[in-house]
Amino acid sequence: MKLARIAAGLAVGVGLGVASVMSPALAEETTLRITLQLPMKSHLGQNVALFKEKVEALSNGDVSVEIYDSAQLYKDSEVPQAVGSGAIEMGVASLTRYVGDVPAVDLFYMPFLLNNEELVRKAVAPGSPVRAPLDEAILGTGSRVLWWQAYGGVVLLSKETPLKTPADIEGKKVRVFGKTLGEWIKAAGGAPTLISGSEQYIAYQRGTVDIGMTGVSGVKSRRLWEVMDTITVTNNADIEFIVVVNEDFWQGLPEQHRDWISQAALEAEQDVRDRMASIEAEAYAMAKENGMTVYELSDDEIAAWKAAAQPVYDQFAADAGDLGQQVLDAARKLAE
Repeated sequence: MKLARIAAGLAVGVGLGVASVMSPALAEETTLRITLQLPMKSHLGQNVALFKEKVEALSNGDVSVEIYDSAQLYKDSEVPQAVGSGAIEMGVASLTRYVGDVPAVDLFYMPFLLNNEELVRKAVAPGSPVRAPLDEAILGTGSRVLWWQAYGGVVLLSKETPLKTPADIEGKKVRVFGKTLGEWIKAAGGAPTLISGSEQYIAYQRGTVDIGMTGVSGVKSRRLWEVMDTITVTNNADIEFIVVVNEDFWQGLPEQHRDWISQAALEAEQDVRDRMASIEAEAYAMAKENGMTVYELSDDEIAAWKAAAQPVYDQFAADAGDLGQQVLDAARKLAE
């Protein structure tokens, strides 16, 4: 009987030991694995590194972060499923990667809607009437948004000549990275070709597409001046990335750990947003130093691009439903 009680006690002890390892709520330490498609030298990589530094300092090492950059684990398109399913705790993805589940996220790609820093800041502020409904909708996919990462305005890339009006892209293949951006290019007379960020360099090099589309910071981090020589500053859309955490994992964490993570996330978000203007300015300067021509559109040329964009708004209204109309109305009100 005594031996039986000892054996039972050992079994319970082992069971508790296993529970302490398996349940984040009982664990004294938390490890966060984050998947990122961009290299660590990119400003998004540096921002995730800042989060790691902040949260590990706040928690005195009780919360540790492992960063897997350059799509080592998952491509950008795979992040929503990987995080939402719990295959990995955290991930960084372009906001548009959620368009399949939440079509309204492509609000930020509506042509010339949020085309200056002041409007973007208002739209992405935590709890704003634009951002809050999108964060809530993304939560329905199994992932909680921890913070948004600024990536800057969209520019077009070409060889030899700038792209002053839609006539300059007519019949040409254009790299895009989202459905709504593709609709804009189609409306303007071009042929949209979906190519991931990590594959655009080789696409330009091989001539898979005639025209590029990216954030100007990507020109620097990916050395795109080696394969393109002209930047046309359109600022037709705002590129945002989001850092998400699996919701079930999040709810299983100790409250103190969630507080530390949330504080570090808020600081990381503020840092990248505040540095975005200087990041873009530096990217433009480096592009020029490496031989690129930077062309600023005139008011008349912008008007020509805008005139070609109405079909995109019609398609967004059809695809994004009530939530799309809600955030579109909220975004328009910001400009009043």
